Amino acid sequence: MARPKKDISKQRTIVIAFRVSQSEYMIIANNAEVVGLSTAEYIRRKCTGKSLPTKKVDPLDRELFVELSRVGNNLNQLARVSNSGIRDEFSITKQLEEVKMLLQQLKSNITNHDR
Repeated sequence: MARPKKDISKQRTIVIAFRVSQSEYMIIANNAEVVGLSTAEYIRRKCTGKSLPTKKVDPLDRELFVELSRVGNNLNQLARVSNSGIRDEFSITKQLEEVKMLLQQLKSNITNHDR
C-alpha cells in the first residue's frame, strides 16, 4: 500500500537557492545540528519565524542537571533555616556560599562544554 499523497498546498515544489560562504555554512550547519534539524528545515523555520526546538541535551548531562537541581533544593532548605535566625554553630552560611559558588562553576562548565 502506497503512502497517501500530500495535499497540493502542502507540497514543497518551489526551490530557493542562495549562496553562502564556507564559514556561514558551517555556522548554519552547526546551529541546525545543535537543535537536531536538517540544515534545510533549520533555514525554513528561521526564515518563516517558526519556533526552533530547544538545544538537545545529552542524557548524561540531563541526569547531572537533575542531581544538581536536587542538591540546590537541599541547599535552599538549609539556607532557609540559616536565615531564620537559628544559631549558626557550624558556620553553615559560609559553607552554603562556598557550595553555591562551586555549583555555579560546575553548571557554567557543563553548559560551556557543549558549545
